[in-house]
Amino acid sequence: MATRVYLYPVWIRLWHSLNALLFIILILTGISLQYVTDEGGFVIFSFESAIAWHNVAAFLLTANYVVYVLGNWFTKNGKYYRVKKKKMTQRLIKQFRFYAYGMFKGEPHPFPVTEKRKFNPLQKMSYVLAMYVGMPVLIISGFGLLFPELLVGQFLGISGLAITDILHITTGFILSVFMAVHIYTCTLGEKPGTLFKSMINGYHEEH
Repeated sequence: MATRVYLYPVWIRLWHSLNALLFIILILTGISLQYVTDEGGFVIFSFESAIAWHNVAAFLLTANYVVYVLGNWFTKNGKYYRVKKKKMTQRLIKQFRFYAYGMFKGEPHPFPVTEKRKFNPLQKMSYVLAMYVGMPVLIISGFGLLFPELLVGQFLGISGLAITDILHITTGFILSVFMAVHIYTCTLGEKPGTLFKSMINGYHEEH
């Protein structure tokens, strides 16, 4: 018997879609800025276009992130990000074992989706780290590069601008990997498109 649980309200779906689009633009423009040379090099956007699009997307991503934080603060969606410390390690290992072995053997999911539990332990931990640690670091370091006059001149003998640049690039890379893994895990539903469908109609479905 099929079960349908409404877990993704309109504001979450709109935020999620815009966030994905803006992040893709930031990845493509960031790669262009990183590797473009006077001779051309690996170019997706021209240098001038990459700067313009990167900055616009960054401002929009920041505004969208504020919506996300406020939305989680003022709606019940925030409860899904509360990490329970009790037996956390055991739950993480159990979920990791399922991804690495159990699902290929047809074992039932150890933490099925319910109205009270939208994320399994690994999802919750990775989402919390990505959205409440990675995203603030990415945004703050990005604005530091945009307004370098606000940065500390040197820290431990190293240029504050260089440190901020490395931090921004590293965090951007980690979040890009997270996005790729996130897309992959979204294909692990009952059918490859089942979980993607949830972001269209708002319902998580299981049979």
